[in-house]
Amino acid sequence: MVKGLYTSYSGLTLQQKRLDLVSNNLANSLTTGYKKEGMSAQSFDTVYGIKIKDSSVNYINQQIGNMNLGVKIGETYRDWAQGALRATESEFDFALAGSGLFSIEYTSKQGETTTMYTRDGAFQINKDGYLLTKDGDFVLGENGRIQIPTNTDEFSVDVLGNIYADDVFIDKFALVDFENYDYLEAFGENLYKTVDGFELKEADATVNQGYLESSNINVVNEMIDMIAIARNFESNQKIMNSIDSMLAKMVTISEL
Repeated sequence: MVKGLYTSYSGLTLQQKRLDLVSNNLANSLTTGYKKEGMSAQSFDTVYGIKIKDSSVNYINQQIGNMNLGVKIGETYRDWAQGALRATESEFDFALAGSGLFSIEYTSKQGETTTMYTRDGAFQINKDGYLLTKDGDFVLGENGRIQIPTNTDEFSVDVLGNIYADDVFIDKFALVDFENYDYLEAFGENLYKTVDGFELKEADATVNQGYLESSNINVVNEMIDMIAIARNFESNQKIMNSIDSMLAKMVTISEL
């Protein structure tokens, strides 16, 4: 009976984690370039009850059946499927079609500079002509920070990421891709950072000026998942309440 409590509790814990992920997906459904998060579930390893000190079998320990101790969180993952492109008509908005990410020079509050990556191409330009993210971080080209002459009349970028100011080549977006996206983790501010073991490869994404990539969240599917999570949570809760009630009756009877 106590095993049932642990099993139900593991179910509640799993549903809570699923709810956190779905809520985060819904909150970011309008975030440019956001990629859906998901998770898998696994059952705990099956264990066996052990019969010990049984004189009928010469005191040899024996397995007496098996039982499963519930469910656990397997792993979280990110769905890197392409989001829809939407036109903005802004010359500083860029959407990637295909596999790849923009490179960003991120500076922490401690002044440490590292390279981060993003699919969010909603950029802006400062008074010195540097191309920045909406949070003020420098967008990187193959030659470093991308700087556009402040007296430029026409700014354009072709599908390969080549940047031109008044038809003069300035730089090219430093687009990168990864052999295995499991070596990328969310950092915050719509940025991703690498973890030890990552391998870079050439990006095959095309750059679309005047567009932004929408998130790949399907709001209807996320709402359906949320309803299913609520029902599963309620079922596990009812089981725990029933077992708790039975335990209380057993204690009452034993005291009589």
